[in-house]
Amino acid sequence: MRAHNKAAALALSAGLLLTACGGDPRPRQDAEATPHGYVEGAEEAAEAQSRLVLADARGGAVRVLDLITEEVTRLDDIPAVEGISTDGRFAYLAAGESTHVVDSGAWMVDHGDHVHYYRADIRGAGRIDGNAVAANTDSAVTAVALEDGTTALLDRPALEDGDVRAREPVEGIAVPYGQRLLVATDDGVTVRERRGEGARAIGEPCPDPEGTAVTRRGVVFGCADGALLVSEDDGAFTGAKIPYPQSVPDAERATEFTHRPGSATLAAAAGQRGVWSLDVSERSWSRIETGPVVAANAVGEGGPLLTLTADGVLHAYDSATGEQIASRSLLTAPIDAGATPVIQVDTSRAYVNDPAGRRVYEVDYNDDLRVARTFELDIEPAHLVETGR
Repeated sequence: MRAHNKAAALALSAGLLLTACGGDPRPRQDAEATPHGYVEGAEEAAEAQSRLVLADARGGAVRVLDLITEEVTRLDDIPAVEGISTDGRFAYLAAGESTHVVDSGAWMVDHGDHVHYYRADIRGAGRIDGNAVAANTDSAVTAVALEDGTTALLDRPALEDGDVRAREPVEGIAVPYGQRLLVATDDGVTVRERRGEGARAIGEPCPDPEGTAVTRRGVVFGCADGALLVSEDDGAFTGAKIPYPQSVPDAERATEFTHRPGSATLAAAAGQRGVWSLDVSERSWSRIETGPVVAANAVGEGGPLLTLTADGVLHAYDSATGEQIASRSLLTAPIDAGATPVIQVDTSRAYVNDPAGRRVYEVDYNDDLRVARTFELDIEPAHLVETGR
């Protein structure tokens, strides 16, 4: 591990946000006597307390890397991890016929005009049946989309206390939004109560839904003919179709979106031809002819679109013009078929895992893809998510 920045860690951990706002997460009963933003068992900080949850697909080793202190926490092994996803705090590691839940101990609460950042202990939190492929949450319910096309609904306050309480799965892809649950099936997208009951249809169709993203503009569902954006205003939910600019074969449609949390620019692979860039604010698609990629992510409005190719090279493209603006050879060896490098993006850095090299790279995407830090590890980090954002 490279040099620690202990002074910065102490400064961050000592910082407190005292700006007034409503809707604190799980406030204590004696709210008048507690500091604003208080969360029992957690420490509030002035900046994001980002952590990386990493898993070795071969040996089952699981690590959590604190990006502030650079300390690594070892957790119990989880054999045969096949995939990993996150809701911003918890990581969901799919292995076999179940999903193991890890509390990374880092998260944020967004109040719109300001944000609270928290850090707490890192721990295992339990497991659920089925293989997770995505996760989204609000203050009441966490929706974990499963490989079999259903969604597991978890009690969020109980989960934060280390108790995994799963209700009956919901058929389809479910996303908590606007104090309701949006559920996409082959019959369309409906608005339901948080427990899954009731069904008010969104008028716009979304054939063969696959892939979701939660943005400040609303929830995006990938459809066979483009995307459906569902937004909410004072309890009223509406859908707006964002069709592809031309006819797109199934092999080139967007089925898995990536983006910087809080941004409204999404990236998705476009088959072997390139990468889709979806501007949710402008409700428009553009396809960047990159050729086949292993991973892609979008920095956000005005920022580059990042891709990783099988030769281990990281590329940056102007998302408006499609022009390549930077590239850097990053991974130590060509990517094996069993490895799954990803690009995780936050407000200033990107993180790329190098399984063969047993390291993770922190890249400054605003400085010609400069490698800012290299984290040497004792495992092959085949799977990676960033939390605390």
